Amino acid sequence: MADQLSHDPAYRAVDRDDFMAMIEVARYGQRCDAFDSIISETESHFWDPADPRYLDYAAEFPLESDTLMPSEFFPEFHCAIAERLDDGQKIALSNELTRFSLSQILHGEQGALSLSASLCLILWDPGAQEYAANQAREEARHVNAFSRYIARRFGEPLPVGTVMGGFFREIVLAPEVYKKLIGMQMMVEGFAMGAFATMHAKTRDPLLRRVIQLVMTDEAFHHNFGRIWARLTLPRLSEAEHERVERWAETSFLTLLGNIMGPEQKQAIYARFGIDAQWAAGAIAESFTDSVRRKAMSRSTNAFRVLIRTLLHAGIIGERTRATYARWVDLDALQREGPGLAEAAQVAEESLAELRELNRGRRKLGATALRS
Repeated sequence: MADQLSHDPAYRAVDRDDFMAMIEVARYGQRCDAFDSIISETESHFWDPADPRYLDYAAEFPLESDTLMPSEFFPEFHCAIAERLDDGQKIALSNELTRFSLSQILHGEQGALSLSASLCLILWDPGAQEYAANQAREEARHVNAFSRYIARRFGEPLPVGTVMGGFFREIVLAPEVYKKLIGMQMMVEGFAMGAFATMHAKTRDPLLRRVIQLVMTDEAFHHNFGRIWARLTLPRLSEAEHERVERWAETSFLTLLGNIMGPEQKQAIYARFGIDAQWAAGAIAESFTDSVRRKAMSRSTNAFRVLIRTLLHAGIIGERTRATYARWVDLDALQREGPGLAEAAQVAEESLAELRELNRGRRKLGATALRS
């Protein structure tokens, strides 16, 4: 059995093959209430990707003449790569890079779905297990929503990048609860919230903006699950256990920072435009220096900035690892900013009000068929 570091009963875990532990009579009466408030909000932010009242996938977008995201969103347009392309190729490359980003998001949502389902197999507390089941349901609709969007705009998604795929595999299959919750609920969800806030603000496609808006509303609740773990668990860890958590988060951060959207992950895209991937990597490295990256991380919605802020406010960045993150951001400034992302919170709050109103008179799709 893995060392779970589950010092709070809410996160007690059993081996995933130990089903008999789940049907112990005493277990049913030992439910914590730490997750009841976010469980009770589930219906308030319900939405259905198959219902046009929530999402209308019929909307067109002129991919041949316009970009889904501004081209400056991508490092490829800040280096010699752009100089080799005509105007039409620039539009096409920008949209393919957006396709790559959205494909990685789709794979991430599938990773979150699989991870949430894996938590249902090992979390012994009925309340924690119910929350994980709720999140699995919501991640499934994110997979549905992004699959539909990518099919509408591009036909099919691009394969997962090797680095991201490897990281998802590690945390989904990890027997340790702390790796699952830090890896997905805090690191991946934190990164995603920053990316979503930027895409929501910058995309030129109203349909993509709407998809992102609805997903962000769910993710705001998912993010809380990891923060509750940190609040209940970290103060109870021994010095050695805390170091283990810090070091694992640090290693994961450096892996994602260095490789998650790197040129080596996009070789198939470059090949379509006659661009050598190795040359592209050199061109990007020449222009996208550490100082440029630090400047990018000064923006409030930068995905890596949001990821670091999440870890910092959770108490996972300590003196042992502080220098790793301080190389990229001002940690004192991040501490003053608070744990939330204002832009994402505003989008989620506005969406919640709309969804509550829309859901009041909702008639479920398929109800007629079920009665017949």
